[in-house]
Amino acid sequence: MSVIEIKVPNMGESITEVTLSKWLKKEGDLVKMDEPICEFESDKATLDLPAEAAGKLHILVPDGSDLKIGAVIAQIDTAHTSAAPSPVQAAEPAKTETPAPSAVRENKSSEPIASPAAAKIIREQGIPSTEIAGTGKAGRITKADALQAVSREQETKPVPSEAKAGQAPDKPVSLEPGKPSASFSRSERREKMSRMRRTISRRLVSARNETAMLTTFNEVDMTEIMALRNKYQDAFVARYSIKLGFMSIFAKACSKVLLEMPEVNAFLDGEELVYHDYTDISIAISTPNGLVVPPVKNVESLNFHEIEFKIKELADKARAGKLSLDELSGGTFTITNGGIFGSMMSTPILNEPQSAILGMHAILDRPVAVAGEIKIRPMMYLALSYDHRVIDGSSSVTFLVKVKKLLEDPVSLLLNL
Repeated sequence: MSVIEIKVPNMGESITEVTLSKWLKKEGDLVKMDEPICEFESDKATLDLPAEAAGKLHILVPDGSDLKIGAVIAQIDTAHTSAAPSPVQAAEPAKTETPAPSAVRENKSSEPIASPAAAKIIREQGIPSTEIAGTGKAGRITKADALQAVSREQETKPVPSEAKAGQAPDKPVSLEPGKPSASFSRSERREKMSRMRRTISRRLVSARNETAMLTTFNEVDMTEIMALRNKYQDAFVARYSIKLGFMSIFAKACSKVLLEMPEVNAFLDGEELVYHDYTDISIAISTPNGLVVPPVKNVESLNFHEIEFKIKELADKARAGKLSLDELSGGTFTITNGGIFGSMMSTPILNEPQSAILGMHAILDRPVAVAGEIKIRPMMYLALSYDHRVIDGSSSVTFLVKVKKLLEDPVSLLLNL
């Protein structure tokens, strides 16, 4: 009997422990070579583990186990590569009829090959792989292809009659005696936190406990920025093939002020302050697995379209789980945009070891006093959380005021005035 041990693979230089979040196969299942058998979760990403050989699977550790790199999690008995026939099957006469070669080829080509991550998404969402056009090598379905197919499926899904605006449900809801409504359910469930969520939790508590964090607020009139974007958006897209967003403008404004006020761009290392003559601005990106903050490096040296391309590249990689450790490390300042979720005001928490983080919020039309008159303007609240051990209160207020002035007069930002 030949038995192969399945071990936790190396998932990166700084990753020493992972969580076996879910077995995709059951004890005793017959697995094929390269078929995904389980799912690992690290601090940064999720990975499907393919079988190293074909055979019978013997599981050694349960779901939810925290494991060191190299730990043995299962065995595959290669002596069992096909299921034994049942008594009923054995009693039946063997069929001699075989499909034509062309039919065999047609059947094989009907099931395109999918990467392990893509196969997991296809399996969970119940989307036929034959309906997905693979963009990988030799037509292989990538994770991005699978996510795009899920998005299309959700967009084309018909809206139930009960959910259509202005229409009553097809059948009235009745409460029969002795039968509680589902609305009054009191069921509970417990789920173990994902490894990424545990890492985020640990870092946030550390930032709260280990820093003297305060938040200062201001508001910015977005009239000029919105007028600038409306006027030049078509020309910008025609020239660079990407839209001019708010984030690149905010990043550029912050970068300019950070170089003028190096204490806001510094961080504390023991009893020493580390200053930077560059601005690597981390952009908070929400993903299905949690929040990541990869930095856009050397923002001070990039043009607006270069910043937009870099943000898009990082966001696409983050949501596909393909960010490298190098792309996730570093950063001297962070920007987070709660406004995309509708937040009007918040106090962002520091991204250690950085000393400051800027929070953007929703743009809302509000009455404001302009030259002695009440006018309706698109306004946004800004929040700057900072480590008071590094940054004085006056410096934090000055930083936010300078950023506000650049945003309200974007021409001065473009002319580097």
